[in-house]
Amino acid sequence: MANNERLEIGIILGSTRPNRVSDQVGRWVYDLARQRTDAEFELVDLRVFRLPIMDEPIPPSGAAGRYTKDHTKVWAAKIDSFDGFVFVTPEYHHGIPGVLKNAIEFLYPEWVNKTAGFVSYGSAMGVRAVEQLRLVLAELQVATVRAQVQLSLFTDFKERTQFTPGPTKAESVSAMLDQLVAWSRALRTIRRP
Repeated sequence: MANNERLEIGIILGSTRPNRVSDQVGRWVYDLARQRTDAEFELVDLRVFRLPIMDEPIPPSGAAGRYTKDHTKVWAAKIDSFDGFVFVTPEYHHGIPGVLKNAIEFLYPEWVNKTAGFVSYGSAMGVRAVEQLRLVLAELQVATVRAQVQLSLFTDFKERTQFTPGPTKAESVSAMLDQLVAWSRALRTIRRP
């Protein structure tokens, strides 16, 4: 991939719960992101991949991409196709949704030397989930950008079910994407000199 080619950014929906709102939030981020000309964006819904609890016989850091399960191979190909990620995550019980942690844990080399940004929501705006994600992703050698989007269930959602972002939230998305695109472009030179 030439350095002047457009970046590919995956917007990962971090919840599969019935009646989730991550699809509303993710669609909003996607609609804002695709107005940009510096990257291509794709929604990645964990519901589509239907990953079981981690079932590969070799830990992903030792497997070096040699996966045995078809669902892992499909997931690995999808994640490998991206230069960076936006994680749209709720905060469940002060932490990361289990389904998101499981999806991350399936892989290792496909994450390395890429960049991540965050859009989080919850009663405390999802900040504790993002703190945990930063720790997990650091171990996978994913660089995380400082700017993040924080959404409150009390002010950015009507009755906690209908997403109605405040007027300054789009500016937060733009700031996060500016950093994400810049870092993703820089890290691509490490992955594909």
